[in-house]
Formats: sequence, structure tokens, C-alpha cells
Amino acid sequence: MKEIVTYIEMTARSQLEPAAPVPGLVLEPLDRDSPLIPDILARIGASYGWKSASRTEEEWVVWFAESPGRTFWLLSFEGEPAGMVSYDLGPGGAVEMKTFGLLPAFVGKGLGGSALTLGLQRAWELAPSVTRVWLHTSSLDHPRALPNYHRRGLRTFKTEEGERGRAGERVEPGA
Repeated sequence: MKEIVTYIEMTARSQLEPAAPVPGLVLEPLDRDSPLIPDILARIGASYGWKSASRTEEEWVVWFAESPGRTFWLLSFEGEPAGMVSYDLGPGGAVEMKTFGLLPAFVGKGLGGSALTLGLQRAWELAPSVTRVWLHTSSLDHPRALPNYHRRGLRTFKTEEGERGRAGERVEPGA
């Protein structure tokens, strides 16, 4: 299946264009041992063909071990889990927003802009030396994802076209 991956970034906190806050929507730290992480990531990713939707228990162990510094944050709406954000701190003050998504029951309820605002604000607060926040999205993700990212002040810095296999893995042309 054809896919366009768009890489987007923000290089100064002042570039953030916050959405209006949604009462009852909060972002709270989540212990990386929480069973909510694989459950929520699998449910978020199921609609979009993310690898998280089909990982085995062993694959989750490997995934967690690959990035021991990754932090996880639970988006909750009125006390219910609504989504997740995860971050990887990189060299030179770069923060990759590794995961951002809402559970299907919360998509289309007007939470995305505020949830992304909370996620971007937290990214800038993860370390005193943050100089860049970046992430990528796919043309196979929710159709309102990329416009939401752009409205919040993120700008596109690279796109890649390719194919995605059945397990959510990108397939390089000719591979």
C-alpha cells in the first residue's frame, strides 16, 4: 500500500500555536511498566496499521529494550484513558515525539488540537536544553493529523514516499 511519511518539526517553543484547552483533558506521566502502554498503543494503532497493533508479547519486550529512556504520558479525558504520547530524548536537545494518538472512542470529539498542544508543551519541558521537537506522520494515519500538526506550528522538513507492508512496516522501493 502506498504511503507518504511526512516529518515535521518545531525549532523554538515560541512557534507553538496552542489550541483552546479542553476542560477535563490532562496529560500525566505513566510508568513504563504499565500494562496500559501496550494496550493503548495497540488500540490507537489498529485503525492505521501501526506495528503496535500486532506486536507479540516478546516483540513488546524488544521494543521497550530498544529505547530505555523513552517516556510515556497518558492522555485522559474526564478520568478515562483517551490516548498516549511518548518521547525519546535525542542528541543536541532534540525530542522526538515517538507516539501521539487518541483511542478510537475519543477521535472526532474535538480533543486532538488540545491533546497535541499538551503533548508539545510537555516535549519542550522534558529537559532544560530542548532545541527541537519533531515527529513523523503517515498518509495512512488519520486524515486530520497532518493539518492539526501544521495548525499547532509544526513545519514539514522532509517527506518520503514508499510502500507499507501488512505488518505496518515500511517497505523500501524495490525491496
